[in-house]
Amino acid sequence: MTAAPPLLALDGRNLTCESLDAASRGRPQITLAPEGLARMARSRAIIDDRIARKVPVYGITTGLGALAGTALGAEELEAYSYQTVRGRAHAAGDLLPREQVRAALLTRLNTLLLGAAGARPQLAEGLKAALETGLTPAVGTLGSIGAGDLIMGATSGLALVGEGAFLSGDGNTTRAAAEALAEAGLQPLTLGPRDGLALANHAGFSAGVSALGLTAAVRALAAADTAAALSMEGFGANLSPFDTRVIALRGQPGEAEAARRLCAKLEGSTLLQPGTARRLQDPLSLRNIPQIHGLAIWAIGQARSVIETELNGSSDNPAALPGDDEILSTGNYLTPHLTSAAEGLMRALVHVATAQVARLSVLFSTRFTDLPLFLATPGSTSSGFAPVMKVAEAILTELIKTATPAPLWSSLCADGVEDVMTSSFSAASALVHTAQLASRLSAIELMVGAQAVELRMPGGPSAPALKTALAQVRRHSPALEDDRPLSEDINRLTAAITQEEFP
Repeated sequence: MTAAPPLLALDGRNLTCESLDAASRGRPQITLAPEGLARMARSRAIIDDRIARKVPVYGITTGLGALAGTALGAEELEAYSYQTVRGRAHAAGDLLPREQVRAALLTRLNTLLLGAAGARPQLAEGLKAALETGLTPAVGTLGSIGAGDLIMGATSGLALVGEGAFLSGDGNTTRAAAEALAEAGLQPLTLGPRDGLALANHAGFSAGVSALGLTAAVRALAAADTAAALSMEGFGANLSPFDTRVIALRGQPGEAEAARRLCAKLEGSTLLQPGTARRLQDPLSLRNIPQIHGLAIWAIGQARSVIETELNGSSDNPAALPGDDEILSTGNYLTPHLTSAAEGLMRALVHVATAQVARLSVLFSTRFTDLPLFLATPGSTSSGFAPVMKVAEAILTELIKTATPAPLWSSLCADGVEDVMTSSFSAASALVHTAQLASRLSAIELMVGAQAVELRMPGGPSAPALKTALAQVRRHSPALEDDRPLSEDINRLTAAITQEEFP
């Protein structure tokens, strides 16, 4: 019996990073709140009124950008919607992953329900139908500078009106939009005045991909918590720095939660018994986990607030205000908050990753652990995990490079009218990649921590949560007894982290 598709209820106000992440990876059944469609209808009435009265409105009865002073005749308005899309559908480079495009369009569908775009309700219904059918526009990775995602929005819009391309089944090739729509039993979207600008001019790509990056970071940090707990058990760590009384002496945000999460995984461990710590002062990569993971917890919270505001906010210019019967120019397309949130979270992940590599070095050292060098099986000629340190350091190098903030400069677009940029989409894409690399590094620490635990405690860890974690690791990566390739072990564990097997 085939499982029913997941449900996604959109009303313009309650979309979360997690619900967007889940919906972007499947073919959800989408419901659009009647009040959202009613808001769209009321806003559309304002647009129609201004068109009928020939009132100058940016992008509706006038041109765009440097052509904002050019008035459009009544006979040009509908054609100009198509021209708006065609003339900006320039996204170049490799194709965006399917889930990123879907996250962007689901975000845009949600924000349309706020009514500020002034688009017809039929536009939302048509976008909903395409997403439910599983159609995903083919969009290049290059084109957004973070002053809205105009080029990417127009490229996706071109497919929806039947003139661009959709991704094929493998996600790596494309097929003609008209053919894909016909096969799905759908008609191309028809555009009235303003609808083309509503399809193109929004920040859905930056916001939607940022949400995917945040959920990936949450999974990566959860795995890092489990890996750190295994490492602490395998090392025989001193838990004094995790004491709630010690944490409260400073009280930085996130630290107490980080200590609580680690202690929950260690509940039942012999490390909690007085006098069991092997050292008075452990290396900082073990001793300072509450501070390092606490920063990441805080950064996730800060980023979530910013990203979910964007998922449920209008980036439209101009914006219709049905309650006041007005249309006003806005600056809501500019997204510096998204850039800052993504970059702050990436830097927090750098701290986590740097400490992980340091812990690996500590665990490989007999001087620190009293365990076999590089955690090799006693009596063997194995190199143990020594060569894996090169992989870990290569991942860390790539992670730090990816997390480096994008440079900003004054934009030269639109003959000097559009002279500011934020690079939000670049930051969002980098956050996704950074979180993926962090998960791969956690996969390595899970393997190493599991080996250390089994060498120190042949009967297995005393903490129930760590027994479960160790069993999970061993389902994907057997203990290292003799030298063997570990690439697939790392890949399997990384996939398990992505599938939330290490919550």
